[in-house]
Amino acid sequence: MEELKIAKKMKPKTAFVLGLGSALGLFFVVGFFILLVMVMGDDNNVKAVNNDIVSPSPSAAAAQPNSGKVALNPVDKKTDWIKGDPKAKISIVEFSDTECPYCKRFHETMNQIVDEYSGQVNWVYRHFPLISLHSKATKEAEATECAGEQKGNTGFWSYLDRLFAITPSNNQLAEGQLTEIAQYVGLDVNDFEECLASGKYTAKVQSQASQAQAAGGTGTPYSVIVNGETLAPLSGALPLEQLKTIIDSLLQ
Repeated sequence: MEELKIAKKMKPKTAFVLGLGSALGLFFVVGFFILLVMVMGDDNNVKAVNNDIVSPSPSAAAAQPNSGKVALNPVDKKTDWIKGDPKAKISIVEFSDTECPYCKRFHETMNQIVDEYSGQVNWVYRHFPLISLHSKATKEAEATECAGEQKGNTGFWSYLDRLFAITPSNNQLAEGQLTEIAQYVGLDVNDFEECLASGKYTAKVQSQASQAQAAGGTGTPYSVIVNGETLAPLSGALPLEQLKTIIDSLLQ
């Protein structure tokens, strides 16, 4: 009743202004809660998208090896590409994508590992092109195989090292540069181009990609440390010092 008496005493213009102010206040309060719900929903969506990213983030590179069972094809000195002493106590089998920027970084790390642990650690390279992200990676993997066909283990690694050295990553290497790399590392260019055009190594690349998935790989680089009968999977481009710590513990 008191409020009603006060309202009757107000001038129409004053009552209108107060009513309008109340309505606007209510509008902003309701709008705030609607916006809050939308922001929370968007945040969840971002997290879902990030969880779908296949290539590891820098934080993923800090993953430690685990002792879970790994379905890995044994290292074969006759068919695998191996850098370092084939008789080394430890083998690091890497499944890699030539257009993955994290693989490019890890490639440098692995070259340092083989140099620093000469005779103790070797590096086995297998293909794992992420086709949904890098459509050029499969053909590039086949190119490395064609190089290996011509000049064996040395030809394979020379070609692969040069490819990683010049690719901008993320599907940006021009296809014509595959022939330029072949010439750079001293291959017979005509034989190389004929091999690459034939698609003779497509099945091998696809088979190794399937092996990577069977071994637990969901992104690149994905590696498995083989130390006798012990298999330790590693996800991501681990920093040099962290990888050395793991290797040192296995060599003790």
